[in-house]
Amino acid sequence: MNPQLIGMLISVPLMAWGIYRRVRSSFGRQPIRTKRMVARIVILSLVVVGFAIPAVVGPLASVQLVEGLLGGLLVGSLVGYAGLRLTRFETTPEGDRFIPNPWLGAVVTALFLGRVAYRFVVASTGATAVAAQGHPPIGNSPLTMLVLGLTFGYYICYYAGLLVHHRRWKATAPAGAVALD
Repeated sequence: MNPQLIGMLISVPLMAWGIYRRVRSSFGRQPIRTKRMVARIVILSLVVVGFAIPAVVGPLASVQLVEGLLGGLLVGSLVGYAGLRLTRFETTPEGDRFIPNPWLGAVVTALFLGRVAYRFVVASTGATAVAAQGHPPIGNSPLTMLVLGLTFGYYICYYAGLLVHHRRWKATAPAGAVALD
């Protein structure tokens, strides 16, 4: 059996499961788990740095890549702020909860998945076909960097805003309230 086919048969179901979990968590009432959110912010920030370094000093470095990433981070932060404004917060006997706006998270996730899927299709056609069709080389697409920046900026801003809200809630919470840290 072809090794690439085996890799696809293993990775595609795992990716589909991860996407399902991500999309499923965009709906319904959720507890604020500060440790998980801080970990997500740190990991996403490190991933942004991981994409920014090659765009600045790597062999494929270009101003367009940096502009795409920074523009995406800016737009993603604005969308994340809008998501916070549309998020509902509740205080239950179990603690502070939030209900995210499902549309913003779904649109950001769909843009990300669509762009990643497109780049995989382009990459699978081979490097010579990619160059012949006028697509940028793999790893050198400002539009991909924009979509990545948008996704990372959205989630970093959104989680940071949830943590700020939770800190304010803890400062004003009634004496018997439980914080889910």
